[in-house]
Amino acid sequence: MSNSERVRVKRGPPPPKPIKRRHWRDAFPELLRDFGGRCPYSMQHQERAGPLEVDHFDPRKKKALIQDYNNLFPASRHCNGKKADHWPKEAEAAAGCRFLNPCEEVDYGEQILEDRVSHRVVGMNPAAQWHIRMCGLNAEHLVAERAKRAEYWGQLKTKAVCVKGSLDEAAELIESFRKEVELMIPEIQLVEDR
Repeated sequence: MSNSERVRVKRGPPPPKPIKRRHWRDAFPELLRDFGGRCPYSMQHQERAGPLEVDHFDPRKKKALIQDYNNLFPASRHCNGKKADHWPKEAEAAAGCRFLNPCEEVDYGEQILEDRVSHRVVGMNPAAQWHIRMCGLNAEHLVAERAKRAEYWGQLKTKAVCVKGSLDEAAELIESFRKEVELMIPEIQLVEDR
């Protein structure tokens, strides 16, 4: 697999019409499709994060008359607010600080890992560390969701579920539980697993 194929998010075709400045919301259906209804920064699903907003990955391109679809990301209100119009200053960029672009590289599982005990994410290089800090990826609500997801997946994988009623009712309950867990932040490679 070539390096250009190693990405977390593969975009589909952009909207058929050019995206004009201040009309970037017109690209929202394609953004939700390409990102699976998740914020690319926190990986929270829109059903848990609330309505996603349109973020300009590189905010310096926000004022272009025609918006580049590849610069638009669906983002949770939390991540969009934290990231805002920040972009690495010259000294930060020289130190390796930058935002990770999941459409161009693998971020989670390679550069960003999860601590098994605290469920905080850990950056494995200066870019990932800066990205985590600037996007607020260790905010209390995100850490809590990762901890709850780990607990639920553990229960689904290892524990017998005792349910009163028929096997069909038990299977339905387990399927409902599994669907809820799948809407949480996906499992992230753990620091100890490297």
